[in-house]
Amino acid sequence: MGKQEITLVTGGSAGIGRAICEALLAQGRSVVNVDYRLPEWSHPALTSLQADLTDEAQTRERGAEIAERFAITALVNNAGATRPGTIDTQTVADLDYVVALHFRATMLLTQAALPGLRACGHGRIVNIASRAALGKTERIAYSATKAGLVGMTRTMAMELGGDGITVNAVAPGPIATELFMKSNPPDAPRTRKIIDSIVVKRIGQPDDVARAALFFLSPDNGFVTGQVLYVCGGTTLGLAPV
Repeated sequence: MGKQEITLVTGGSAGIGRAICEALLAQGRSVVNVDYRLPEWSHPALTSLQADLTDEAQTRERGAEIAERFAITALVNNAGATRPGTIDTQTVADLDYVVALHFRATMLLTQAALPGLRACGHGRIVNIASRAALGKTERIAYSATKAGLVGMTRTMAMELGGDGITVNAVAPGPIATELFMKSNPPDAPRTRKIIDSIVVKRIGQPDDVARAALFFLSPDNGFVTGQVLYVCGGTTLGLAPV
């Protein structure tokens, strides 16, 4: 009997990652979630494993374990952290943290997943970038690493296309996750200012991002690769290249 086919999602315990996991599960797919904390929700087809993905040894260990137990046919590199800071205040520790999470963990888990992605003939990788990759104040390290993740996405797409693997990025704008709403209460003037800057005049929901990820993750969508889809309510208009 062959290994169970799964989609591997990082940071799936809450927020955007949870929405992606739930959307995949609703399609009847089996999901493995790796996060620094275990989720407060469950599903019969969900396996959750705990790991600090900023720790190289833990990341390698979890990646090898999952590849040994399951056939990874799709991978969503979603885990992320903002670590706010301006060029005056950003610390090297903050930079190292987001580089480890956004770059190193993505690289290591992709490497662990490659045998399964290649073997299935329709491997799918989705990297969760950010609208901040185009520039955002007080996000020096975050915006830089998310922009770098776009570059990584495009290069991986070029390298893996011959194996039937597509690699794309989803770049969310303001999304009403628990973390976002904690920093931006619904009635706060700052939140109103953010909403006023959005073309569709609302904050995005995690499900908005999940639906975009599902498009890229479909085995039927094998002719779209190396692309960035901004799920941002139009905030990139006038900024992102055509």
